[in-house]
Amino acid sequence: MESKLTIGIDGMHCASCSARAEKALSQLPGVKEANVNLALEEAYIVYDDRKAKFTDFQRAIEKIGFKVRPSEAERESEQIVQMQKARKKMWFSWLLTILVLILMLPAMIFGTYVFGHQTDAWLMFLLSLVAMIFPARSVYVSAYKSVKSGGANMDVLIAIGTIASLLVAPLSLIVKDISPHSFAGIAAMIISFHLTGRYVEAKAKGKASEAIRKLIGLGAKTAIILENGQEKEIPIAQLKVGDVFIVKPGAKIPTDGIIIKGNSTVDESMATGESMPVAKNPQDNVLGATINLDGYLEIQATQIGRDTFLAQVIRLVSEAQHSKVPIQLLADKITSIFVPAVLILTICVFAAWMLFPNFMQNIASAITSVLPLRLPSQGLAAALMASIATLVIACPCALGLATPTALMVGSGLGAKKGILIRNGEALQRMKDLNAIVFDKTGTLTLGTPELIKTHSFSDDDGDNILLAAALEQSSEHPLALAFAKAVENRDLPAREDFVSFPGKGISGKINGKKYSVGNADFLAEQGVELKSPSPENYNFATQIGLANEKELLAWFFLADTLKDDAQPVVEELNKRGIKTIMLSGDNETTAKAIAEKCGIKQVLANVLPADKAKKIKELQDSGLIVGMVGDGINDAPALKQADIGFAMGLGTDIAIETADITLLRNDLKLIPKAIDLSERTFAKIKQNLFWAFFYNLIAIPLAALGVLHPVIAEIAMATSSVTVVTNANLLKRDKKVS
Repeated sequence: MESKLTIGIDGMHCASCSARAEKALSQLPGVKEANVNLALEEAYIVYDDRKAKFTDFQRAIEKIGFKVRPSEAERESEQIVQMQKARKKMWFSWLLTILVLILMLPAMIFGTYVFGHQTDAWLMFLLSLVAMIFPARSVYVSAYKSVKSGGANMDVLIAIGTIASLLVAPLSLIVKDISPHSFAGIAAMIISFHLTGRYVEAKAKGKASEAIRKLIGLGAKTAIILENGQEKEIPIAQLKVGDVFIVKPGAKIPTDGIIIKGNSTVDESMATGESMPVAKNPQDNVLGATINLDGYLEIQATQIGRDTFLAQVIRLVSEAQHSKVPIQLLADKITSIFVPAVLILTICVFAAWMLFPNFMQNIASAITSVLPLRLPSQGLAAALMASIATLVIACPCALGLATPTALMVGSGLGAKKGILIRNGEALQRMKDLNAIVFDKTGTLTLGTPELIKTHSFSDDDGDNILLAAALEQSSEHPLALAFAKAVENRDLPAREDFVSFPGKGISGKINGKKYSVGNADFLAEQGVELKSPSPENYNFATQIGLANEKELLAWFFLADTLKDDAQPVVEELNKRGIKTIMLSGDNETTAKAIAEKCGIKQVLANVLPADKAKKIKELQDSGLIVGMVGDGINDAPALKQADIGFAMGLGTDIAIETADITLLRNDLKLIPKAIDLSERTFAKIKQNLFWAFFYNLIAIPLAALGVLHPVIAEIAMATSSVTVVTNANLLKRDKKVS
């Protein structure tokens, strides 16, 4: 049986780490899909639970040197602990590095030494060694485990670079033309900048993933149940389906349920993004984590735990954050071979400087004549400097963080606005839509008929509506409900001798007089002489007549009316060059009349529910990239067929499972907002990937040619990773999507 699991992984620091973890999990028997997200420090696994278990995943992760967090609930506390540890390591390392700088700078600036050339060099050597053994110990442990498991991560590059620079001091005892003073403090400075980058990166990643933490924090922690007529507060985990719990004014509703007693208004902005409170009465459904504003409610639990609406939203946002957009595949392929390639490149750089020193020196001189960079030293010292700088700067961290951080921020912003994005591919594809198909009923229209026009053959419009409503009272037919709504809060006259003629109409007596309500054919059968209404165009509406025993009293026109936001949204999409199409089971005349009112030019009418997916396929075959907007139930096949399916409403199970995008309220304005979010998020992904690639393309050659000092290389590497994460977080300040 297919199961899905999200597990936290501690110890990943770069794209190579996440790639190794993903490969290890993917190779396990029964695993169908494994995506490891570096930014979230989590793995999302789809597997056959008959062939694989949690312990298998745990063993695979620990075998390659990482650690599995026991549960999702520990994620936030673990992040805080890791951040605190990173901060302590950073400051300890900088304390040692400041002492190194006190010894290094006088020689670099003034040519003088604090305690003497050799003494200063060996003191810097010892300080660097302490930094490597204590605050940076995890870097070397991670590098060892990585190599032991047959891979190579970013820490391998840092470890080799710092160890090489540290060993120059002992090497200087043998090779006389190397100055230990130039190398002894490099390791401490590299480590300090590296640990600073780790700390800032940890803070930025925690900020990027706050959407999930906020969603989890929305839920109530306890519930008040009624037990033998007494109130009893219990942990939310003990609540069972069928339990009756009470919610007092101002309190959170603990879980999804149905109101069995009480009236109130509920703030559902958490779930739907709608700021206006919603009136709730007995038999109405309520959602967990929403807030009861002003009434006392008794509610029966209908969903608990992982089945609640909030849990579904959390799952959907989490799955979107763990998914990969197609553009990330390129970065994944590069990072999978990046570290081995850098190690080979480093060997080549060292060999080039040793075998062709004059040639390399001439190229470096040409560069420094144009760019304000340092000219490399000579001989073995130049080869070591260039090799160490190449190792340090070539870390693929920025590549690994470029896509997932932007995706996390984008999907989190969407959830905040009531736009649930199912996967990263949908987020990338949505910006390319050039056609959107709208289901009519319940999507463009309200889904319930309303009385839109009365044409009376006298001056008694109000009385005629009351007569029709009195005859229709107690009927559950949608047309009857339209009459009831039209006379809301008005007293109806009593009726008697009620007779129903299914599919035609009804008749009965009011105040001793016989009246009939029904279609034209029915009234003609009753012997009523039909009259034509005014020439206004209501051919899209259902026409119902009211007559007494002798004559026709009035025509009523009932129709499913457009939502207020239908016309402006269609207009907005048309302005963007997106073709709008209406799909309806209604006859062509009715469908075209509705489409014309909201500005839709193309109509697909008389389409049965079973044929909707076929119509979407025909549009795709004509070269269109099609979005489908529907209610997520009878439109499910069409939503699935479309390039992007938008499910309207609060998201039933089938809507969440079928659609690519679930809109948490019946608000069509969320569609252009979702497209904006796609465009802006994908723009951030492209920016991040550009800077990650561009940085490496520029920096690695400079390092290889010896004009980039290893410390400057480490600063640039750490800055690139932080820049990528910060750039993704800037999406939150984009006024068009925030």
